[in-house]
Amino acid sequence: MSSSMTFGSLTIGYDERVLEPRPWVLVQSEWARELLADAPPGPVLELCTGAGHIGLMALVGNDRRLVAVDASPDACRWALDNAEANGLADRVEVRQGRLQDALRRDERFALVVADPPWVPRAEIGRFPEDPVLAIDGGDDGLDVARACLDTAAAALEPDGSLLLQLGNDAQAEALADARFTEVERRHGERGLVVRLRRAG
Repeated sequence: MSSSMTFGSLTIGYDERVLEPRPWVLVQSEWARELLADAPPGPVLELCTGAGHIGLMALVGNDRRLVAVDASPDACRWALDNAEANGLADRVEVRQGRLQDALRRDERFALVVADPPWVPRAEIGRFPEDPVLAIDGGDDGLDVARACLDTAAAALEPDGSLLLQLGNDAQAEALADARFTEVERRHGERGLVVRLRRAG
């Protein structure tokens, strides 16, 4: 059965096949909008888009385009529906598939936002209401986050930023990567968002 929720100024639809949008991830969208005011030209890339709420909200108040990627065909359908329902469909392209295969080699983005699954596999049973694909982060919870780093490292403009959602500070420390420099962390009601820029 489908439901809807208010996310910032948007109305977001979803059902039990996708992760229910969490209100606290609005901090990621708001930070994205803040950065886009001074970011280099170019579109936004959203990885692990789910119902599309984070990336769609990042477009409010600017004229950027969005490429949204998710492995789940159900999530991609909801992201498309939500783009259309909120009058953003003409600026949004949704791609279904693995992160590693979703982009052309020559594509570059001013900003990458990612909210990957970060629950360690042994703990996903604590969240029976959530689709496994949407929360299973592998043995240490960071498998998909690492794939996000790989994708962003290839796709970010030199002066662009990656906003990566994680579960806790320990995960952020474990994910340290020589290709990126951490700029800032912002903690929400749950989890945190890390801003990374390409090193060098």
